[in-house]
Amino acid sequence: MEFLVEDLGLLPYSQAWEYQKKVHKEVVRGERPPTLLLLEHPRVITLGRKATGENLLFPESWYRENGFEVYWVERGGDVTYHGPGQLVGYPIFPVGREVRRFLRQIEEAIVKVVASYGLKAYPTPGYAGVWVGEDKLCAIGVAVKEEVSFHGFALNVNTDLNDFSVIIPCGLKGKGVTSLERLLGRKVPMLEVKDRAVQAFAEVFGMEPRVKEDHREAQV
Repeated sequence: MEFLVEDLGLLPYSQAWEYQKKVHKEVVRGERPPTLLLLEHPRVITLGRKATGENLLFPESWYRENGFEVYWVERGGDVTYHGPGQLVGYPIFPVGREVRRFLRQIEEAIVKVVASYGLKAYPTPGYAGVWVGEDKLCAIGVAVKEEVSFHGFALNVNTDLNDFSVIIPCGLKGKGVTSLERLLGRKVPMLEVKDRAVQAFAEVFGMEPRVKEDHREAQV
């Protein structure tokens, strides 16, 4: 079995959200294979199903006035940040009722990506995501509708970590965030991380990737 990979580059959150829904319907109807969307977003705050707004440090209007979009969405989890330099992945895969297993597979794939850079990362029982030491490197939050997933993961590659300071990320008080750039002490090529993520997903999910080239070619 194969999965399709679409590299969408830098895409506003609202456009990506609508495109996810379109792809999701096509996967549900069997009109396309399982699909992994890879992209970056301009600065945006998203709040998942567990969010009440208490982990926003300012009124919603403040964020919009200071260059952040804000969206309440149907994924799991609380509040998080997306921005340039962060690899966002939306695996739109059939998962049936095995949602917990699916979350663990995403975590396993991200751990493999991080290990390819000589770093040891781990998931934390009870919280979806991947950590290095006491700092969160990758946030994970999915939704499942008609037994097919959407939303996904956000891996900090060269992310401006200062932007996390305007929220309590994932509602976890007293916890830090980190990035591959901070851990390695250098900028990390985003296309390289995307390629390693595709390979890790192929290994973990036991499927062959087929990369849709048109978006990738536009970035080179």
